Amino acid sequence: MGGAPDILILGIIAVAVIVAAALFFYYIPFMLWVSAIAAGAPVGLFDLFGMRLRRVVPAEVVNPLIAAVQAGLNVKVKDLEAHYLAGGRVQTVVTALISADKAKIPLTFAQAAAIDLAGRNVFEAVRMSVEPKVIDCPDPRKGRDTIDAVAKNGIQIRVKARVTVRASLDRLIGGATEETIIARVGEGIVTSIGSADTHKLVLENPDMISKRVLEKGLDSGTAFEILSIDIADVDVGDNIGAKLQIDQAEADKQIAQAKAEERRALAVALEQEMKALEQEMRARVVEAEAEVPRAMAEAFRMGNFGVMDYYNMKNVDADTKMRGSIAKGSGDEGSAPKKA
Repeated sequence: MGGAPDILILGIIAVAVIVAAALFFYYIPFMLWVSAIAAGAPVGLFDLFGMRLRRVVPAEVVNPLIAAVQAGLNVKVKDLEAHYLAGGRVQTVVTALISADKAKIPLTFAQAAAIDLAGRNVFEAVRMSVEPKVIDCPDPRKGRDTIDAVAKNGIQIRVKARVTVRASLDRLIGGATEETIIARVGEGIVTSIGSADTHKLVLENPDMISKRVLEKGLDSGTAFEILSIDIADVDVGDNIGAKLQIDQAEADKQIAQAKAEERRALAVALEQEMKALEQEMRARVVEAEAEVPRAMAEAFRMGNFGVMDYYNMKNVDADTKMRGSIAKGSGDEGSAPKKA
């Protein structure tokens, strides 16, 4: 009967040992510590235990540390852990540091961490510093294939350019992106073509565009350094000057027609006013003629006009009408053609 309690105690001890071992290897990744020691990375057991307590995945810090030490970089585990807690990508930063060191590019851990926390891919930046990138201008993804500009003689020139840039690690934080480079280069191309006297000068010397654009220092304030601007294609477009002149002539024609129509309308209105004025004058004449009998009647009543005066006036009127008829008849006979 005495053997049963001993077996129970041994089982409890065994379970306790297993649980303790599980907790030990969870909070202290022993094999990871052994790998770090073998690689010469300065990581202690208490450091690994502290990472667990701070909810840091030890492998996310120790493995990049081992790579950095093997590459000969002086990186501290506390810096890597702090960058991890700040939400940074430790492996990317260490890879960028190793690449920069091999390429003889000056880059400190503080710079790499700041670039990474700023949301930029520091490894891509280092790689772009080693291997420059070619940017199409304009960006074909925006739906445009050429940059269109007009020379002084009115001929349109269509240009495709390629800009070779290299990342500037010092200006990567806060520097403008590729879109700014494309916009500035496009503006410089338009200005250069617009200042050319004729389109033939641009076709003969396309490099004049790239030279003038490079002189403007378009990479200031950006995260890149422009190495070269190459004109990939130059083509002649439409005669914009002629189109503008045609449009101007058409507009002048419409304006002239509108003014002519305005003058015609004024003339018609004036004619109608004259007709109305004529009718008014006729009405006044008729009104005045109507006053004559009244005046004569009033003269008869007042004794100022007698019967003989009235007959004399009638005779004069009849004589005047007869003379007018004779004169009219003579005029008609004089104008008639003579018979042979």
